[in-house]
Amino acid sequence: MADMTILWWYWLSFGLVLIGVELFIPSFTIIWFGLGACFVSLVLLGFPGISLSAQLFIWTAASVLFTFLWFRLLKPRMIDRTTAGMSHEAILGETGMVIKSNTSPVEKGKIRFTLPVLGADEWDFTSSDVLALGDNAKVSGIDGHVLKVNKQ
Repeated sequence: MADMTILWWYWLSFGLVLIGVELFIPSFTIIWFGLGACFVSLVLLGFPGISLSAQLFIWTAASVLFTFLWFRLLKPRMIDRTTAGMSHEAILGETGMVIKSNTSPVEKGKIRFTLPVLGADEWDFTSSDVLALGDNAKVSGIDGHVLKVNKQ
């Protein structure tokens, strides 16, 4: 059986392929295995005589370490930019479609947005206008958990 020698650029190619796969399967875990393979290629540049079993161990350890560092240290420090700290001015002017009409100006209706607004795609609303099912309405304010809207 022929001696199997794994060169540094094999690991680099493997790592880049894994990182590229992350673009098509966005699980945000495959990238850490790709970075682990790239790390093995750097180790092989400095120490070219490392055995295959040691290379596999380094790849596994580096992948686990990168994954651990991401999920335990770096990711928790990231701010959730979808809802945290958004003021009500951020939703003023958003347009949605009425999915439950209000039969009078004092009754609540329900409006749906194509993209979530402050973390939800459906909101209760009040309006000085009587809005029918399917009408488009624009957000003019917010009162607690109820939007104030005007017919568009």
